Amino acid sequence: MNFFRFGLRAFLFCCLVSTVAFAVEPNLGQISPIGVQRGTEVEMTFPGQRLADAKQLLFYSPGFEVKELTAADNGVKAKVAVAADCRLGIHAVRLAAASGISNLRTFTVGPLPEVKEVEPNNLFTEPQQVAMNVTISGTCANEDLDHYVVELKKGQRLNAEVEGLRLGNVMFDPYVAILNSDRFELARSDDASLLYQDSICSIVAPEDGKYIVQVRESSFAGGGAAYRLHIGSFPRPLAVYPAGGKPGETLQARWLGDAAGEFTTSVTMPTSTDDKPGVYAQDPNGISPSPNPVRVVDLNNALEVEPNNDVASASPGGEAPIALNGIIETAGDIDFHKFTAKKGQQFDVRVYARKPLRSPLDSVLVIYNEKGNQITNNDDSGGPDSYARFNCPADGTYLVSVRDHLNSGGPTYVYRVEISEVKPSIVIGLPEKVQYIPTTLTVHRGNRMALMVNTQRVNFGGDVILEAANLPPGMTMEALPFSGGKTEVPVLFTVAADANPSGALTNMSGKPTDPMQAVPGSFFQRTMLIRGNQNNDVWGHDADRMAVSLADDAPFKLEVIQPKVPLVRNGSMDLKVVATRAMGYTAAISVKLLYNPNGVGSSVSAVIPENQNETLIPLTANGNAALGVSKIIVLGTGPHAGGKVETATGFIDLNVAEQFFRLTLDKGVCEQGKDADYVVKIEKLADFPGEATCELVGLPNGATSMPVKFTKDAEDVEFKVTVAKDARPGKFTTLMTITKFQQDGETVTHTLGPGELRIDAPLPPKVDAPKPATPSPMAQPMPMATKPPEKKRLSRLEQLRLEKEEAEKAEKK
Repeated sequence: MNFFRFGLRAFLFCCLVSTVAFAVEPNLGQISPIGVQRGTEVEMTFPGQRLADAKQLLFYSPGFEVKELTAADNGVKAKVAVAADCRLGIHAVRLAAASGISNLRTFTVGPLPEVKEVEPNNLFTEPQQVAMNVTISGTCANEDLDHYVVELKKGQRLNAEVEGLRLGNVMFDPYVAILNSDRFELARSDDASLLYQDSICSIVAPEDGKYIVQVRESSFAGGGAAYRLHIGSFPRPLAVYPAGGKPGETLQARWLGDAAGEFTTSVTMPTSTDDKPGVYAQDPNGISPSPNPVRVVDLNNALEVEPNNDVASASPGGEAPIALNGIIETAGDIDFHKFTAKKGQQFDVRVYARKPLRSPLDSVLVIYNEKGNQITNNDDSGGPDSYARFNCPADGTYLVSVRDHLNSGGPTYVYRVEISEVKPSIVIGLPEKVQYIPTTLTVHRGNRMALMVNTQRVNFGGDVILEAANLPPGMTMEALPFSGGKTEVPVLFTVAADANPSGALTNMSGKPTDPMQAVPGSFFQRTMLIRGNQNNDVWGHDADRMAVSLADDAPFKLEVIQPKVPLVRNGSMDLKVVATRAMGYTAAISVKLLYNPNGVGSSVSAVIPENQNETLIPLTANGNAALGVSKIIVLGTGPHAGGKVETATGFIDLNVAEQFFRLTLDKGVCEQGKDADYVVKIEKLADFPGEATCELVGLPNGATSMPVKFTKDAEDVEFKVTVAKDARPGKFTTLMTITKFQQDGETVTHTLGPGELRIDAPLPPKVDAPKPATPSPMAQPMPMATKPPEKKRLSRLEQLRLEKEEAEKAEKK
């Protein structure tokens, strides 16, 4: 199976899982057209399932205005105005409907007029004629070769850039080549470092004439995958230097790797953090169709000064924090930079090259003192880029060096070393409810829904509270704090009964509960759009906001009854859940806890049966369950509108308490066909009201006992165990006790043990002996009336000793 087919299967599987998990919510397929020209008004089609109640398109980036939206069950048509200054490149969108929110899809915005592929164009001799500076939307079938021909003048630049993988639909690995009219290949590209697995081909025309651009899948697969081919004389540099600056800062940028040669322009760093920041090369021939990635961070720039290939010639930097910029321009090149720091300062020293700059450099970082003695080094830090934590030992000058791991180099081997102060931050995320499917939130009108939310504290260990901005009107959030080192908490969302269905991309963030601490917080969610072998992340989208939907009414609402008694360690409890059903809704509703507090277990198979309104969820607590009160929530899932709908209860308190008593179960011995006493010792830990009923369970087949009762003052209880004649002999270690008592009208249950019972077969019958002569009655004294001695309860040791004595007597006889 080739990589493309695997990726396609993974994509289809992803859609299937999404459909199964969120079957009521809308599901989007591939957007058409997959790309649009900025500054135009276009009709876009959003095919899919369950789209009849679509209300909004939620774009993750600015620059789009929806003029009209028409919805049908299997598709939505929208007239969209794309702003003239809309960011070029990949954009993400979701569709919000009255039933929920869709999966995420991507499309692209380009600067050039759009042209559609016209088949047949698979023969080199019959290419499709196109003008320069256009974007062609095409598809690639298996074993398909698409050819396009353009007219060039000598010295004219031709760039051919393909968007395939970056469209985020299927694993499409494009290959592009430029040929002259004699079919001589002038340039070719499979994977370009700048564009991941997409391709860039560039030439400067050696003479006037026709030039053919060929596009195919690299292994001659395709499967009907869509691609976009940008053809023109626009600039297409492979790197920019320096590769970063302060937000809004204007820099003199060197554009490297363009077919027509290096050139310099002024460029302004982005101020928005939308997706991944980038800058665009522009000249009189046009603008590059996709960005060169840059780092946008509030650090001063220092540029290398060649030669700087040893300690003595290190480029001057400045006082840290600072950003050091350079290029490993030739094979074997190594760059040294100086910076100054003060004793006690802590810095994160990180090389940015492969990520996110898409430089070919595989960096190796070394930090030295002023004398050139090595302090620390790093090759890879979770990827090809390098990172080290630097604790400054004394005031002074220090150096860093950067080289390629394989001592390679070239004009586009750009890097940026950011020496930044160690600062705290908070990153908020949503755990996946279904593997590989990003979690979204749908809350139904007049109802509730809950999610687990996690936090990553970076260089920070305090308590955190959640905040949410831009929730749909009528929706509120109740969040527990991340206290005591917690990394995951439940969050409850509630919607008013009169709220209007709508969707939003919500800014969720975290902040310290201590108002004196200023720690920046952000939200991060990765959507894997294309997965490769072993489900590795090949291509996806990074979101800084949570997708939220306020949906139409659900057919049921749930409440959970607040327990009046605690759940004790080594105990159990039944949690009562009650449903209020809409008129005519009779289906079964599955219920479960959103999460289990530490040491607490719960059933995941509890169901409110069809036509009924309540059920019980069994809870248990182990011996190490966390003591105290936890806020818990119950989720309910039921069939609706051909799929499933999910709601939540409000918070209730679950109090986990210590046991009221400890029970020590004896090691009991009994014989087939006889009764035996089984003793359980009681150690009271707290008073309890009334009487407790204790049941001995786990007895082997053929052994039975009746429950017994005891009060808070009892020191032990005794069970009468009846053993059948055919009970299997042996040692049984499965005995437990279930003890219950009433408190505030509810039951407190302890399940304690274990205990042991041994069942023996009867001893063989004794051999008959001669009967002694019977003395004369006259010789016998009259017996005196005496009280029979009380039967003494024998310990296990005494029982064994008595059994031994009786056996010895039997042998002597």
